[in-house]
Amino acid sequence: MDKCKRRDFLSTTALASLSLLSGTSSLAQSNNKKKPNVVILYSDDQGFGDVGCYGGKDVKTPHIDSLAAKGTRFTDWYSNCPVCSPSRTALLTGRYQQRSGVMGNIPAGFNKMGMSPTAITMAEALKKEGYRTGVFGKWHQGSAEGCRPNDQGFDEFYGFINGCIDYYSHIFYWSGLPMHDLWKNDKTVWENGVYFNDIIIREASRFVRDNREKPFFMYVPFNAPHYPMHAPPEYTERFKHIDDPHRRIQAAMVSVLDDGVGRIIDELKRCDLFDDTLIFFISDNGPSSEARNLLDDSHQYYTGGSSGDFRGGKGGLYEGGIRVPAIASWPGIIPAGQVINEVGITMDVFPTVMNAIGGSLPTDRVYDGKDIMPTITNQDKSPHRNDDLFWALDKQRVVRRGDWKLLLNAKAEFGKDAEAPVLLHNLKEDPGEKIDLKDKHPEIVSKLKKAIESWEKEVMSK
Repeated sequence: MDKCKRRDFLSTTALASLSLLSGTSSLAQSNNKKKPNVVILYSDDQGFGDVGCYGGKDVKTPHIDSLAAKGTRFTDWYSNCPVCSPSRTALLTGRYQQRSGVMGNIPAGFNKMGMSPTAITMAEALKKEGYRTGVFGKWHQGSAEGCRPNDQGFDEFYGFINGCIDYYSHIFYWSGLPMHDLWKNDKTVWENGVYFNDIIIREASRFVRDNREKPFFMYVPFNAPHYPMHAPPEYTERFKHIDDPHRRIQAAMVSVLDDGVGRIIDELKRCDLFDDTLIFFISDNGPSSEARNLLDDSHQYYTGGSSGDFRGGKGGLYEGGIRVPAIASWPGIIPAGQVINEVGITMDVFPTVMNAIGGSLPTDRVYDGKDIMPTITNQDKSPHRNDDLFWALDKQRVVRRGDWKLLLNAKAEFGKDAEAPVLLHNLKEDPGEKIDLKDKHPEIVSKLKKAIESWEKEVMSK
C-alpha cells in the first residue's frame, strides 16, 4: 500500500500523549471556561511595509490593525522559510520543516508528495482534544492522495491544493498545462467566475456558524496578496491615487486580504465567539518580486510589495524574506495594544496552542517550536533567548544567535545572487543588514558555521 495512502503514523506513544493534559495548568483551565476556539489567519507574500500597523504608509489595513490594537503585535517574528510550502509545514507541525521532508516549495501537480506521512499536524492533535477542524484556502502541502488536508487531520477543506490559482477560474495556470484546482474535501468543485477570496470567507464563516457550540480549529491560509494580482475593480479604485502601478495593485490586493480578515472577525463576533477565540495572524514570508506577479509579458521585477525597513524579500534569507507581521489576539488573556520585541517564530504556534487549550504535545518526537504564551501574557523573555534559530533554502543557510546573524550563500530575494558567500550582521545595531562584520569577528563566524553544520546533520536525520 502506498505510504501516503495509509496514515498509520500515530504511534501508541503519540496517541497516548495527545490525550493527556500538560503538567502545567492551561490558560483555558485557569479561566474555568470551555476550551477556546483557535483561528489561524495566514497571509501569502506579505511584508512589514504591507501592513498599516507595521509602518505601511500607502496601504490600508484597518481590520488587521484593529486586531493588533485588541491584542499583541510582534516586531521580531520570523517565518521558518522565505517560501510557501516549508513555512506552512513548520506552522502545522511545530518543527523545522526539514524534519518532515519539506526542503522547498512542493512541485505543482496532483500526485506530489508533501509532508512526511509520519508528521503529526496541529489539526490532528486538536482533533484528539475534541476540536472540529477546518482549512479554507491554499494548501500547498502535498497533492498526492493521502497527503491532502482531509488526510492531515482536517475534517473540512475548501480551497486549492497547489501553490496558486487564477482568482476567478480557479485554474493553476503555469508550469505545464492549466489544471483546474478547486476542491471541497476530496472532490473537485466548479465555481467559475466567483472570486476566490469570497469563497474562502463564505466557507470560513459557515464553518464558524456550524460549530459555534463546540470548540473548533480553523486554519485560513489566504492566497492574497499572492499573485496573480486579480483585485476586483472596487479595490483598484480605492488606490487610484497611487502613481506606481506595481504599488497600486499591491495595495489593492492587500486590501482584499484585509477585508477578508475583517469579515471573518465579524462572523466570530456575530456568533459571540470572538472573546473565546485565540487568533494568530501571520504572513508566510516576505513580499514577492517575481515577474509573474505582473499580468503581462514584460518580465520585470515586481516592485509592488514592501519589506518596510528590512532588506530583501521572498526567496531570500535577509530579514525582508523571513521577518514577517505576526499578531495574537485573545481578549481577556492577551493584553490589548501590546508590542513585543522578543523573538518568535512560526513553528512556535503549535506548542503555544496546545498549552493554551490544556493539551500536550506527542512525546515521541522533538519539537523545535516553543510555547510563546508566557512572553505574550507575562512579558517573559523569548523562549528562544538561549537558542540558535536556523533557516535553509537551496544553498542558502542562516543562523541567528542572540543579535548575531550569519548568512551563507544568502540571496536577497528570488533571482538575485548572493552578495557574498559569508556575511555577518548584528541585528540590534544593524537591522537593515548593511554592515558586514565577518572580518572583525572571525571567531563568531567560525562558531556559527559549526552550529549550522550540526543543525543540518540533526534535522535531516529525524
